[in-house]
Amino acid sequence: MKNSTAEKRAAFRALHESGCFILPNPWDIGGARYLERLGFKALATTSAGHAWSRGRADGRQSREAVLAHLAEMAAATALPVNADFESGFAEDADGVAESVRLAVATGIAGLSIEDSTGDPRQPLRGIDEAVARLRAARAAIDACGGDTLLVARAENYFAGQPDLDDVLRRLAAYAEAGADCLYAPGLRTREEIRAVVAAVAPKSVNVLAGPTGLATLGEFAELGVRRVSLGGALARAAWGGFMRVAQSLASDGRFEGFAGAPGNAELNALFEPAGDGR
Repeated sequence: MKNSTAEKRAAFRALHESGCFILPNPWDIGGARYLERLGFKALATTSAGHAWSRGRADGRQSREAVLAHLAEMAAATALPVNADFESGFAEDADGVAESVRLAVATGIAGLSIEDSTGDPRQPLRGIDEAVARLRAARAAIDACGGDTLLVARAENYFAGQPDLDDVLRRLAAYAEAGADCLYAPGLRTREEIRAVVAAVAPKSVNVLAGPTGLATLGEFAELGVRRVSLGGALARAAWGGFMRVAQSLASDGRFEGFAGAPGNAELNALFEPAGDGR
């Protein structure tokens, strides 16, 4: 059954009100539909996974390409989709507002805005500039009805500036600017996660699973985390399998790497019931 955009957005907001859920990141329609069949409650795009599938490095896709991908993914599944919208594809706050309006129109249920610049000489925006960009995103969402979730990302750990005090200042300011959910990818310890949850309460917190070393969803829930995302991890896992088999073929002419792969019939059975008219 295909849910309307309004229904998806309402369901997504409800997920952020209590409990803790996994937010896996597919990069294509097949992956989205498979994750839906497994029973996940929501999905998120991955800028890295999609870029790699297009033969590009992460962060090197155009706004037009990303918007087309968001529309495709939102239409592919009955689940809410959160957009990895990078830093908003604009140099200033007015441009961010325009980009966000276009993203909301794709049917996504939420979107994230990063405070990174893409410039290794100055990888993070100043807090005041980042707040202005988030306020513009918030205003754009509100002008479109206000039901799309806004996620603010503090990129310190990914930018090589793992200053927890600065992360907490940034996330608190972003929460005040209107973000519904706060996210600092790269948090590594339980203590760091607890500090972030406390700094932005009662707003919800997203944590990237990998760097923490935590093994179960229950461990994240105990720390007050609302959602756990995977970033590009599923895409890296897929690329890992592909690369191992391809390298073995190229270097040794060996075919054992295909052992354990699902057969055509199994894969066709996953998608035939949905068909192209979903």
